[in-house]
Amino acid sequence: MRGAALSIDGVTKRFGPRAVVDDVSLEVAAGETLAILGPSGCGKTTLLRLVAGLEVPDSGEIRLDGSPVATAGRMLVPAHRRRIGFVFQDLALWPHLTVRGSLRFVMGSVHVEKRTWNDRIERVLGLVRIEALADRYPHQLSGGEQQRSAVARALVAEPRVLLLDEPFSSLDPDLRQVLRGELRDMQRALGLTALYVTHDREDARALADRVLTMGDGRVAPSSR
Repeated sequence: MRGAALSIDGVTKRFGPRAVVDDVSLEVAAGETLAILGPSGCGKTTLLRLVAGLEVPDSGEIRLDGSPVATAGRMLVPAHRRRIGFVFQDLALWPHLTVRGSLRFVMGSVHVEKRTWNDRIERVLGLVRIEALADRYPHQLSGGEQQRSAVARALVAEPRVLLLDEPFSSLDPDLRQVLRGELRDMQRALGLTALYVTHDREDARALADRVLTMGDGRVAPSSR
C-alpha cells in the first residue's frame, strides 16, 4: 500500500470566532489525486493555504511524507521549503514576468541548481504545450494559455504535492473539458500527488481518484 504523502490530523483554523477549517483529518497517498468538493466559503481554499504554509493551524498537525511541517500555532517548515506546487483560483500570474521568467524565478526561490534550469523549463513548457509562448507576458495570453502557464509554474520545481484551487472556474465549458483531460493525463504520467478543491462535481469526478465533501469547515466521505 502507498504511504501518505500528505497527512492532515485534527486541523482547525479560526478567523475571529469562526472555525473556517474545523477539526479536519485526511490523508493523500503518494501518487493519488484527492478532490474536496464543496460550495464557496466552506473552507476549501483555507485548507490548501494551510498545507502550502500560507496559514498556520490553530490546532492539529500537518505532515508531508511523514514529517511534521506545521502544528498548533507553529510553522515548522516555511512555505518555500515544503516543495508544494500551487495553482491558485485566480492563477496569480506575475504581470511583470514572461512565462519563462516566472519559471526561472520559481527555481531560483527554491534554490534549484542553475545548470538544470534550461532543461527543466523546456521540459515543462513542452508538457503543458506552450513552448511557443515562453517569452510572452500574462496579458498576451488567452485564458487557456494563462491556465497552462500557471500549471507550468506549479510543476517546474518538481513538487512533492500539487495543490489546485478551482483552476477551471473562469473557463468556458469546452476549454474546461480539454484542460481537465490534459491535467489528468499529466498527473498520471508524472505520478503526481495532488489535492484538488472545487465546487464542480464533474471536475472532481474527472480528475480525482477519490472525492471527499466539505461543508462548514468539516470534511466527510463522499461516493465517487
